[in-house]
Amino acid sequence: MTLESPAALEFLLSRRSRPAKTLVAPAPTREELQPLLTAAARSPDHGKLEPWRFIVVDKGAMPRLAALTEERGRALGKSPEDIAKGRSQFDLGQLAVVVIEVQKPSEKIPAIEQTYSAGAVCLALLNAALAAGWGANWLSGWVSHDRGFCAQALDLADNERVAGFVHIATEGAAPPERPRPDVHAITSWVSE
Repeated sequence: MTLESPAALEFLLSRRSRPAKTLVAPAPTREELQPLLTAAARSPDHGKLEPWRFIVVDKGAMPRLAALTEERGRALGKSPEDIAKGRSQFDLGQLAVVVIEVQKPSEKIPAIEQTYSAGAVCLALLNAALAAGWGANWLSGWVSHDRGFCAQALDLADNERVAGFVHIATEGAAPPERPRPDVHAITSWVSE
């Protein structure tokens, strides 16, 4: 039987991402990051395919990614506002873990289930960071979907894509609470 964990449930009921733009130094060290990655890797994984991997981007690599975002945004004809928004996570970033979805051939496990697993890893990493006392935010955006950026910045293979950039550092400002879904309005019950 699974043991009750009221503190864990309370955490999940009150968790709140910290906007990446409010995260400041210090970021976790390699040693502090390791248990967070370990927790994320315990995500549901139908077929035990491990259809994901991690790339840790530290502060020293952020300027290169910001510049590449600007270059790719111009090449794609993005507006100055879209370019600025896309690069801001790197201009301001202290540390980001890029969760890479790795599609693996399988006769039993459909591609969509591998995508779901990679998304679960992003959420597990986000929650592990928050539970450990860090500020954290899961971002994506046009940069994460641009194959040119992904190939140049992250050396992704054809069967890989970015599931998310999970920024982790020290919370610089407490975020305001935001409206949450009305669970009763989005829940239906099947009894027979």
